[in-house]
Amino acid sequence: MDILSVNPLLTLLPVSHKNLASILDKEPSEEKKPIIPSENILILIWRHPKNDRLHIREAGDTDLLALKIVIEQIEIRDAAAAGGATMGFIDSVLKKAISQGIILSPKSLIHRGNALSPHGSSKLEEFRSADTFTLQWHITQACDLHCKHCYDRSNRAPLPFHIAVNILDDFYNFCHQMHVEGQVTFTGGNPLLYPDFLNIYRETSNRGFGTAILGNPSPIDQIKELVKIQMPSHFQISLEGLEQHNDMIRGKGHFQRSLYFLSQLRDMGIYTMVMLTLTRDNIDQVLPLADLLRNRADFFTFNRLSTVGEGARLLMAEPGEFQSFLKEYEIESHQNPVLGLKDNLINIVRNQNGLDLFGGCTGYGCGAAFNFVALLADGEVHACRKFPSPIGNILESRLKDIYQSELAHKYRKGSTDCKDCTLNIVCRGCLAIAYSRGLDVFKNKDPFCFRSSVTKKA
Repeated sequence: MDILSVNPLLTLLPVSHKNLASILDKEPSEEKKPIIPSENILILIWRHPKNDRLHIREAGDTDLLALKIVIEQIEIRDAAAAGGATMGFIDSVLKKAISQGIILSPKSLIHRGNALSPHGSSKLEEFRSADTFTLQWHITQACDLHCKHCYDRSNRAPLPFHIAVNILDDFYNFCHQMHVEGQVTFTGGNPLLYPDFLNIYRETSNRGFGTAILGNPSPIDQIKELVKIQMPSHFQISLEGLEQHNDMIRGKGHFQRSLYFLSQLRDMGIYTMVMLTLTRDNIDQVLPLADLLRNRADFFTFNRLSTVGEGARLLMAEPGEFQSFLKEYEIESHQNPVLGLKDNLINIVRNQNGLDLFGGCTGYGCGAAFNFVALLADGEVHACRKFPSPIGNILESRLKDIYQSELAHKYRKGSTDCKDCTLNIVCRGCLAIAYSRGLDVFKNKDPFCFRSSVTKKA
């Protein structure tokens, strides 16, 4: 099945009285509504394909709209135009029908078919296939900070608004062709400094994409305007340690501005995330900062320093020190709810301790060119933003062609050193760290990997 289809177990029953469904439904109801004569009433009767549960209820307008679109194979753009609605609204109608089991959706084509699961376990099957694809859009290089570890201070001119809209349309087509939901994560630079950011954010929402922002402390009135359009799934800022060290990296006063901004975001109900770039100089500040962020942020974690751009002037943590840190970090994550698990190598610690593994960096181990790509301000597409990994240019090729290219496939396959490891599906280390150490990212594993052996294929 490569298109939406109606659940074959669905029956549409015309009746002449309203509220008859409450009699037919075997589920107990707190309040039975009176049966009254009425015309044009349709009752939906179906079994959910995932749990086989029987459902009986009257069909609503959105149910009938979803069925009409699918049965008549109406293009979403055409349905939106005919109804004076956004494509995002039509998508939401279809997604609701799919979640209820009325409509059946094709399986995601974002899938790993060559990764092992530990000891043949089926617990990790959920990590093979992604239902959401993220376009991490570095929409502008403009930034109000000048951090000492910045990956890229090059002068990449931002794309004009009309081209940015065309990119959203291409991404929309990609998501429908690959049968995934789309997420646009705006970053930069500071994405809010893009001249038409409010408008491009609105166009993103109109197409039904989820939105997130990775940026800097910003005027709260600007954030309120974004929330009026669509609540972002999260807003992420960065802190590089405790106040003195952070302000040395990000500028004087940044730490206190960030804490105040986090409080403003939380008052608005926005999920807040804080990211730290881990170096030799701040590794001992991570857990103290996590304590300080209790009840101030919803999620705090770290990325290891990638020594590209201005980050080449800083020092990575030593492997032995990092291993000890990871073990302490994993233990502390059980005590401090703000601590999030992200670094893929934490799965080595959890595996050693007999704990369930987690999804790693992007929810699927290394997600480079798998469930996300990085789109730079000038249209260049990279497998990962943390190191030079160009796989195409969206101004020259469709995103689907870029994604399906041989080079993109090599990035998502990862290093040959990792291919027989039973943690492969939720790990594959970090390509940016291998690159930082001068290694071949397609052959050599993450140099910080401390797993002593791997389980080979039979």
